[in-house]
Amino acid sequence: MKFETLAIHSGREPDPTTGALVTPLYQTSTFVFQDVGVTRGYDYSRTANPTRKALEDCIAALEGGKAGFAFSSGMAAETTIMHLLKAGDHVISGDDVYGGTYRLFERVMKDFGLEFTFLRMDDRRRIERAIRPNTTMIWIETPSNPLLNIVDIEMVVDIARRHELLTVADNTFATPYFLRPIEYGVDLVVHSTTKYLNGHCDVIGGAVVTTTDKLTERVQFLLNAMGTCASPFDCWLVLRGIKTLAVRMMQHEENAAQVATYLEKHPKVKRVLYPGLKSHPGHEIAMRQMGGFGGIVSFEMEGGIEATSSFLRNLKVFSLAESLGGLDSLVEHPATMSHASMPEDVRRSVGITDSLIRLSVGLENIDDLIEDLEQALEHT
Repeated sequence: MKFETLAIHSGREPDPTTGALVTPLYQTSTFVFQDVGVTRGYDYSRTANPTRKALEDCIAALEGGKAGFAFSSGMAAETTIMHLLKAGDHVISGDDVYGGTYRLFERVMKDFGLEFTFLRMDDRRRIERAIRPNTTMIWIETPSNPLLNIVDIEMVVDIARRHELLTVADNTFATPYFLRPIEYGVDLVVHSTTKYLNGHCDVIGGAVVTTTDKLTERVQFLLNAMGTCASPFDCWLVLRGIKTLAVRMMQHEENAAQVATYLEKHPKVKRVLYPGLKSHPGHEIAMRQMGGFGGIVSFEMEGGIEATSSFLRNLKVFSLAESLGGLDSLVEHPATMSHASMPEDVRRSVGITDSLIRLSVGLENIDDLIEDLEQALEHT
């Protein structure tokens, strides 16, 4: 089946009791056993829940993976993946990853004996030079958050396979509608389902998609043992949101492309970062491995922090808020919001300046969005 059909039908069966078309919300903590040691497939909702299972099967189908797992947040999903490793293991990660990911790696997992190297994932030799005898994993974001750097997945997978390393791709920005990393050989895909998969800014969630029986068994064990699973109601909301993922992503991209083109021509804008622009250094790779360029546009203002702050204060349709991927257009200042947990010297070294702005372009009328940007730029 094609993507749009999978998004609506995957993981869903008519309710066996009532025939309900929509997956019921099984808001229960426990399930009655048929006999001693005999269940109907479920015993306790931390281990498994029918509503969660429907979402997990749907996401796995969309990503083309072996199995899916739903978590209470994107960070819960990432934390669970990190527990696939052991003390002394070394991870190579992109240097401009989401601030919460950097914080988890650098300020939490290091305390448990993991080692990390952060680097720009655009050069084979640089990645290969970073590999140590204890390297076990390569972690990528593409497009990255917030600089929208594009990683050549085939190159990274080739390196990883030559050195028997596990590969993990955060596919939150692209979604499986625009990119399916597993098709390029990635071992694990992670999502913040809070973002585009849910798409309505009303739930926090995460997901992991596995590709082998061994990874599936291990992630299931960790989810149950650590209790990082998503609640039934949150799963029901994300499952509902996924049904419109295809039409939403098409409109997000259409609006984002027009916003990026507008900003690139504006004299008060220093540079625009959007993979759909020919000026983007990763444009050709994105053209090759993606079906579209997504709904996130980042750019730098001329005039430094003063002009940047003025612009942010004067927006009316774009809301100054954390997160992304919802119906509403959002604007955020990475240096003080999503990446505030990253030390200032690290932020600056990777290119996250005080004048960098990230737009999550929503589904409002494009004329209203452009007019809002224009009036805010005029007031800077």
